[in-house]
Parts: sequence; C-alpha cells; structure tokens
Amino acid sequence: MKANTWTKLISTAAAVSLIAGCGGGATETPAAEGGSGSGGSAGSPVKIKFHAFGSESQQAWSKVISSFEAKYPNIKVELVNLSEKGDTQEYAKKLDLAAASGEEMDVMMFSEAGMYAQRVALGMVAPIDEFIAKEGFKVGEEYKVDTTLNGKVYALPGKFNPWYVLLNKDHLKEAGLEVPKDWTWDQFMDYAKKLTKGEGASKRYGTYFHGPQGGGWLEFTRLALANQPDNSDYLKADGTTNLDNPLFKKSIEMRYQMEKVDKSSVPYTDMISQKLHYRPQFFNQSASMIVIGSWMNSEIGGTEQFPLNFNVAVAPFPKNSASDQGGYSMVTTDFMAVAAKSKHKQEAYQFIRYFTTDGTIAQGKYVPSWNKVKTEDLNQIIDTIVGGTKSPDKVDKESLKTVLAGSKASKLVPPTSFQADVYKAINEEYEKLILDKQNLDAMLKNAQERTQKLIDSNKK
Repeated sequence: MKANTWTKLISTAAAVSLIAGCGGGATETPAAEGGSGSGGSAGSPVKIKFHAFGSESQQAWSKVISSFEAKYPNIKVELVNLSEKGDTQEYAKKLDLAAASGEEMDVMMFSEAGMYAQRVALGMVAPIDEFIAKEGFKVGEEYKVDTTLNGKVYALPGKFNPWYVLLNKDHLKEAGLEVPKDWTWDQFMDYAKKLTKGEGASKRYGTYFHGPQGGGWLEFTRLALANQPDNSDYLKADGTTNLDNPLFKKSIEMRYQMEKVDKSSVPYTDMISQKLHYRPQFFNQSASMIVIGSWMNSEIGGTEQFPLNFNVAVAPFPKNSASDQGGYSMVTTDFMAVAAKSKHKQEAYQFIRYFTTDGTIAQGKYVPSWNKVKTEDLNQIIDTIVGGTKSPDKVDKESLKTVLAGSKASKLVPPTSFQADVYKAINEEYEKLILDKQNLDAMLKNAQERTQKLIDSNKK
C-alpha cells in the first residue's frame, strides 16, 4: 500500500482503533552518542512534535521530556496530547485525521502491534534502520520486543508489559489458597471455583475477563495460546492461519467452561450490558483474580479513583501443562516511531531512542523493554512505581518482582494490515458461542473460514 492513500486511511481509522485495548538506576544510553544530527550542536533549537496519549499523572510526560532536553539542549519537544484520558481508540482516530490533513508531526506512539502495522502499511511511519545501523545494535538483542516488520524496523519498543494475574490475597487466605509461583490453567480454573462465593447481585466471582469486546481485547480468546515461545497469535509468521491450533480451541473451551459450567467468571452478557471494567471489578472486590497486563503496576497499590482496601499479590501467567516452560505471556509495549513526513528524522530518532532506554526509567511509571536494565535496577524501578501508589504496604512486592523478572515475550508475529478484520471476525463468532447462538465446533469452523477468506483476499 502506498503512502498517499489517505482516503483509505480515514475510512479505516475506526476499524483500526478497535484493536487498541487500551526511576532509578539508569545507565548511560548508547543512543546518547548515536547519530550525527543537530541534537547536540550549537545554534537554534530544533523543535519536534510528539503525538501521544495519556495524562501527566498516567505518563509523567514532563519527566521524560525535561530529562531528554537536559541531555539534548538543542532539541525541544512539543507534546501534542490527543487523548488526555489515555483512550487509545480516540488517539488513533485523531492521529489518522491529523496525518490525513497534513499536520506536522515528528514522533508518534502506537499502543499495540496491529495499530503499528497498519500505519506502516499506510506510509505514515519512516524506517529507522539507517540510524540503528550507525549505532550498531540489533533490535531483537537490545530490547525484549523485536519490532522488525517485513524486514525493516519502523519503531522501538517502550515499556515492557507482560501479562500476569492479580490476586486478592485476602480472598486467597479465606479460601485456604497460596499465592501461586508456578501454575497451570487447570489450576487457575480450580482457584476460580474455590474463590467464587454467594449468589445473585452480591455474588463474588473467582475471575473477570475483560474481553473480547467490539473487536478489541482479543487476548482473552487466546489465553492458552499465549504461553508459547512461538505461534502464540491468530496468524503464523508465514501469514497462514493459526486457528487450527489445539490451544486456540482450548482457550475458547476454557472460557466457556468457566462461565457456563463452573459459573466462576463474570458473565459476558454482564460485561457488555453493564459496561463493566476490570479496575472496579478487582478493586471493588467483585472478582478475586484478573488476568491483565502489567501496565497495572502503577495502580496495583490503589489510586484516588480506585483505593486498595485489601492485600494484593501477583502470580505468573498460567501454563498449559506443568512441563511447559514458564514466563511466556502476551506482552504489550508502546511502539515509538518517527513520522514519514518529519523534517527532523534524526532528532526524532534520538528522542525515541532516549525514551525507550533512559527515558522510561526517568518516567518512573513502567518497566522498560530495554535489555540493559540490570536486576537491581529493575527492583528499584518496581519500588519506585509501587511507591507512587496510594497503599504500597498492601502490595506483595516480592511476588511482583519475581513475576516480572521471569517474564518473557513470545516471538512477535508481524501483524498484518487487516488485523482489525481478523479480530472482528473472531470476536463475532465468539459472541455467538457465548450467547448460545452456535456451538463450539461451529464457532471454530466459522472463525477459521472467515479468517482464511481475509488471508486470501489480502494476498498480493
């Protein structure tokens, strides 16, 4: 797809947006010396625009930008915040419209792989291989997430947010259960049953799943797939479907069993009709466990909106069998990219390189994807993050540190430009199943056929 297809970009903005979900110990960053642009030279400052999302309290933008400008005094960063509340769907729509109208932009961030891939396909993003080559590193070695797409690199990964399980430690104690250090999905299901209590409107569920919904939060339909080092997504690296993988079937069976048979998970109809959200479900103690991404680190001890009135612990993402290698899960990151039409690509690259290394540490909100963060630095980062919550004393920090230290990213399957359509198809077929409009075999067959049609129609 060519860079000037802006009409199609606007028409696909809504579809694309559906797939969005959603310091201390810093060492010297190689990026500080990388490149030969005007970032550190004398003369008038170069001004770059950074299109982003999230409030100051969520993202600490002032810390990132001020620490960068202190290191690069000849580069000034203007934050263009397209969603103060951190709504990535709103951000995606506004970003596409800004690009289509020719608005000046230098740096942009994408909240997940599908959003990143589609904008690359539409020509919004510049490859940065030449800058990386000057520094002499490989993305897959330098970072925990490899952002290579079709043989080129268009972004660097920011925060490293593996998924884990948040646990109400008080509920565990009440049920006579330990905080799991290594467990399987079967054990997770057993915990959910034992933690479920009561009936009717006051019923407390063992767990709550926040998706799929509206073509987003599709992670909740591939839970058993996700704990694999390879082929953990709906499509394989060669572009063929992975929906015939037995672990996809297991993922769907597990969800159905927990809701319909065990009645240990919040019903899908409640989630949709009542517009439920995982934060109040967990912090209001309506559900004892939630599977979620570790972006929750900065909220784990409670916030003004959702105070923590119980003790919380963290368990690793469950495995399929005890013999499986642990640590693998879905991993989310921010894809930090240089705009294709930027007039200051060198300076924009310097900013994203800084942001994805020392900048994330200065931000003090997230664990970086940068592999050069040492264990002692990681512990300090976590202490800083949890210390910024309302009730850090109620958090089992050792369980959190252990889980994060052992987390690994599955091999990234290069997302396709029609990712949103695949998500939509799977979401619709899952919804028919969970609403008892079709059985499991029909759901799997229809999802497979619809995905295959999308693959075939998008072949070049």
